[in-house]
Amino acid sequence: MNSEQTLDQVRTLLTDVLNLGPAGAALDAGSPLLGSLPELDSMAVVTLIGALEEHFGIAIDDDDISASTFATLGSLAAFVEQKAA
Repeated sequence: MNSEQTLDQVRTLLTDVLNLGPAGAALDAGSPLLGSLPELDSMAVVTLIGALEEHFGIAIDDDDISASTFATLGSLAAFVEQKAA
């Protein structure tokens, strides 16, 4: 899977989990997430992590997660790609 595919799949999961609708499609790699999307609260982060683990077949430990992981859509996709490698 290439970076663009990972980004697209993470965008789709994020859009579904947060119910962003058409606004989700406008997100790109540089789109800020944490602190910029009111929908992305602590419960949504937990739900999103579960969805990422299930979709990509990865395990995400609490120690793996930091604010920088959720800084932008691109940083989140890069994190997922690294975990799936």
